[in-house]
Amino acid sequence: PTLLRDYQVIHLCGKNNLVEKLKGLSAYVQFEYINDELKDLFAAADLVISRAGANAICELLALRKPNILIPLPHGSSRGDQILNADSFEQQGFSYVISEDDLTVSSLIDGIHTLLKSKDKYIDAMNKSKLNNSVETIIQLIRETQR
Repeated sequence: PTLLRDYQVIHLCGKNNLVEKLKGLSAYVQFEYINDELKDLFAAADLVISRAGANAICELLALRKPNILIPLPHGSSRGDQILNADSFEQQGFSYVISEDDLTVSSLIDGIHTLLKSKDKYIDAMNKSKLNNSVETIIQLIRETQR
């Protein structure tokens, strides 16, 4: 409810995770899965809150979407999401909140912080050497041929 005072929320919940009592809320919609429409939802989003799986973070970087990452904790994963989130945070691509520190207040503070400085995050993503993978591969090939 706190988020819905100021924001419209699109929530991708996953299979069997829809919450019946949240259906019909103004400014909120939930989906189990999204297929072709995902590109449109990303385009419409001012920011994305996501786990930190490899596919998700690569999409966020490619689309230059300001984002908050909440990686799966060690007890629920191999720890790769924590490494991904740490890397993206250090490079200035993402604002990170650990699941252990996640509260309504920390999430709202993170959203406000991210939106106030979203240009800084977008600029960091624009400057990333990870953006032009074809050129990077060509450069590596050239370097190995020397």
